[in-house]
Amino acid sequence: MNSALMVMWERQVKEYYRNKQRMIGTLAQPLLFLVTFGFGLSPTFKEAGDGSYIQYLTPGIIGMTILFSSVMNGMSLIWDKQFGFLKETLVAPVSRTSLLFGRCLGGATISIFQGLVVIIISFLMGFRIYHWGLFPVAVILMFLMALLFNLLGTSIASKFDDFQSFPMIMNLLVMPMFFLSGALFPIKNFPAVIHVLARINPVTYCMDLLKYAFSSGAEFNLLLDIAVLVVGIVALGMIGTYLFNRLET
Repeated sequence: MNSALMVMWERQVKEYYRNKQRMIGTLAQPLLFLVTFGFGLSPTFKEAGDGSYIQYLTPGIIGMTILFSSVMNGMSLIWDKQFGFLKETLVAPVSRTSLLFGRCLGGATISIFQGLVVIIISFLMGFRIYHWGLFPVAVILMFLMALLFNLLGTSIASKFDDFQSFPMIMNLLVMPMFFLSGALFPIKNFPAVIHVLARINPVTYCMDLLKYAFSSGAEFNLLLDIAVLVVGIVALGMIGTYLFNRLET
């Protein structure tokens, strides 16, 4: 089981490393958000008395990078369906759970790499990490968040067979979750109805953990944040395993 998991992890990482266009493309959107929102709204944010917007924005953009790259990792499953590789792995005498988590761990590794690149670039724009002692914690949280949304993307992709519908459905699902998470603007400024939606959004608690780890700016209870993250991973792990076991060879 462990060897199958490592093989799938290595395959996901090598595919990403060899695809230079994908490496550039997946970083374009977060960098665009970071530059346009960072420079465009920073004066307004400062005038409102909320401090540095770059300091607030960067953890949200890191989370956005992880969120979008993770859920879209499900596309690789659809590719493998179309070209027959998935069938070859499913008939192998290994646990399908190891195949699922190998894929997701590989995708999580890629997402962490992209998040670290965003951190490096954000330093050029004035972002600073207040407590370097929390940086290892931040990396662990990035990994857990990436694993959570890789499980989500892969689980949903297991029910799709074409490339066109999957990105549309994922964008329809993920975009509202991102904009309602407080990644770009403080949740306290949301209207009451939107605030309620933000509180039932699991991405909100992931973003809150990243804000705490990078800039000590958590808005909610940290134990609640961690509980939502862990329960989400366990629940999606069970759902993903169930759906993966139902895939036909």
